[in-house]
Amino acid sequence: MKRLVQKTYATLIAAIVTFPAIAAPPFKAMAEHLPWRAEEIFTPADSLLLRELNEMPLSMKIGQMLIADSPGGFETDNTPQQEKLESLVRSGTIGGVMFLKGGMFKTAMLANHLQSIAPKPLLLSADMENGAAMRLEGATEFPPAMAIAATQRPRLAAAMGAAIAAEAKAVGIRQNYAPVGDLNSNPMNPVINTRSFGDRPETAVRMTGAYIEGLQRGGLIATIKHFPGHGDVHVDSHLALPVLSAPKEHLQQYELEPFRAAIGQGVMSVMVGHLAVPAITGTMTPATLSPEIITGLLRQELGFKGLIITDALNMKALYNGSNIPGISVRAVLAGNDLLLFSPDPALTHRSLLEAVKSGLITEERINQSVLRIMQAKRWLKLQQSRMVNLNHVPALSSPHSHRALASELSRRSITIAKESGSIPLQLSSPAPVLHLILSDSGIAHPAEAFSQEIDRHWHATHVQCNPKTNPATYRQAEALADSAAAIIISSTLGRLPGPGSRHLTQSQQKFISQLAEKHQATKPLVFIALGTPYILNIFPEINNSICTFSTGEESQRNAVGVLLGKQKAEGKLPIALNITNNPQEPSGHGQDNSR
Repeated sequence: MKRLVQKTYATLIAAIVTFPAIAAPPFKAMAEHLPWRAEEIFTPADSLLLRELNEMPLSMKIGQMLIADSPGGFETDNTPQQEKLESLVRSGTIGGVMFLKGGMFKTAMLANHLQSIAPKPLLLSADMENGAAMRLEGATEFPPAMAIAATQRPRLAAAMGAAIAAEAKAVGIRQNYAPVGDLNSNPMNPVINTRSFGDRPETAVRMTGAYIEGLQRGGLIATIKHFPGHGDVHVDSHLALPVLSAPKEHLQQYELEPFRAAIGQGVMSVMVGHLAVPAITGTMTPATLSPEIITGLLRQELGFKGLIITDALNMKALYNGSNIPGISVRAVLAGNDLLLFSPDPALTHRSLLEAVKSGLITEERINQSVLRIMQAKRWLKLQQSRMVNLNHVPALSSPHSHRALASELSRRSITIAKESGSIPLQLSSPAPVLHLILSDSGIAHPAEAFSQEIDRHWHATHVQCNPKTNPATYRQAEALADSAAAIIISSTLGRLPGPGSRHLTQSQQKFISQLAEKHQATKPLVFIALGTPYILNIFPEINNSICTFSTGEESQRNAVGVLLGKQKAEGKLPIALNITNNPQEPSGHGQDNSR
C-alpha cells in the first residue's frame, strides 16, 4: 500500500511537470474549462447550495467566516488551548483552523478529531510557502520563492506546488496561504525578501502561475498574497503599519501585475495585506479594512470571484490590543470572506453577530461570503471526505520523489552574482583556507553544513564574525587572511539589516571591506550569500560572489560544489543588485528555460 500511495502522487507530479501550458505564458491564454480554476468553482449558486445556506442559522454562517489558529498536533491530555479550540469548533463559532507548528502524524490526528466534532466540515489551512515543513516536522522542505525563480523553470514550481498539495492533503490541510505575489523592489524590505519570486513582474507571473496550478490541480486552494503588494515597504506589518506610497499608475503597471495574472490564471483565494495604500484610498486605512481596495479594486476592477481572506488579525499593523470588535466588523464591511487568526475568535463572532442584528452589516452581505466558502468546500469534497486515512500519512510524509525535487530546485538555483576569475577556487598554495562566517547573531554554527563541506575538501580555519566579535578576534582573522591560500566569506543573513532588527555592525562591514581591498587582487576571495542576496549591496567592491537564496543545508552544500568546480551554477538573478560585472543578468523579458 505504501508503494501504491507513493506511486499515485509521483504520477500526479509527473503529470503537472509535463503539462505544456506551464511553459507557455501568458497564462491568460490557457484552456478556459479547468475544474480547479476559480471561474469554474464560484459560479451562480444552484438550488442545493441556496437551500443549505437558507437553512443555516445566522450564528453558524458567521462562524463559517472565521479561521482560528491551532498548534499542529493532537494531545491526548487536553490542554486549555485545545479545549478552547474544541469548544469553538463544536459550537460552530469557527468554520476553519490554521495550523501553526507540529508534526505530520499528530496534525493528521488533530485534523480528524476536529472534523469529527464540527457541525460543518472545517476548512483546514496553513502557511506553507516553501512546503509543509514550514509548519510540520517530517514534511519536505523546499527552497524559498526567490530560489525557485532563480531556476527559471516554471515546471519545477508547478511540481513543487503538486508535492506540497500531496503532503498537505495527507494530513487534512486543504488551503495554502501561498504563493507570495509581492514584487520585492525594496532591498531593505524587512518581511518579504527571499519569500518573493523577485522584483520583475514577468518572472513573478510565470512562477506564481505555475505554483498556483500545481497546488490547485493537486486539490489544494492556493492563496496569492499580500494584495495589493507588500514588496516596496520599509516596515514589517507584524510590528506596525507599512505604507505603499507609489502612485496609482505605478501600482497598476507593477505591484498589481502578479495578482492580476493570478486572477486570470484562476487562483481561488487572495490574501489582503495590512498596509496603507493612499494612492487608492486617499487615507492611511489598512488595505484589509478598505472597501476601495477589496470591493472596488479586487472584486470590481480586477473581477476576482474567489475567496478573499485577511492577513492575520493579530498583527500589530491592525490590532492594538483592544480593537477586535472594530477591526472584525470593518473587515467584513470591506468585503473579506474569511477572517484569519483573530486574537479572540469568540469575541469576533459576537461582534459580527451583534453588527448584523443591529443592521450595521446586512445578512445578505454575510450570505455572499458564506456562499463562496460553501462553494470552495464543495470543490474540496469535504462533505464526502472530511477525514484523512492515518495509515497513508507515513508514506506521504516527504517521499523520495519530493526530496529529489527539493534537491533539484536547490541545485539549479545556485547563482553566480559576480565573477572575476576566482570561481571555481584554484589554490596556488598549500596554506589553509580562511572561512569567515558573517552573521547578525551569536549562533554557534550559523553555517555548519557549509563549514563541514569546506572541511571535506580543504584544510580550513573558520572564524565567526558577528556583532559580538571582539577586536582580538578581528586581529586574529587579519593574520589568518594574510597567510591564507584563499578567503571565503559566508553570510547567513535572511534579510538586510533594518530598523528594529538585528544588524551588521560598522566593525563587521569595515572589516570585510578592508579584507577585500587588501587581498582580492592577490588571492581568491569569494563571498557566499547563504540567505538574502541583498547583502551583496553592502559590499559592492567584492568581485566574486555566489547566491543560494537559502540557508538550507542542501543549498550550503551546493555552494561548495560550485566553489570546487564540480557543479555548474545554473541560476539567474531574479532581482537587481547594486553591483557591477554581473554575468547572470537575464538578457530579455519573458525568458523561460522550462527544461
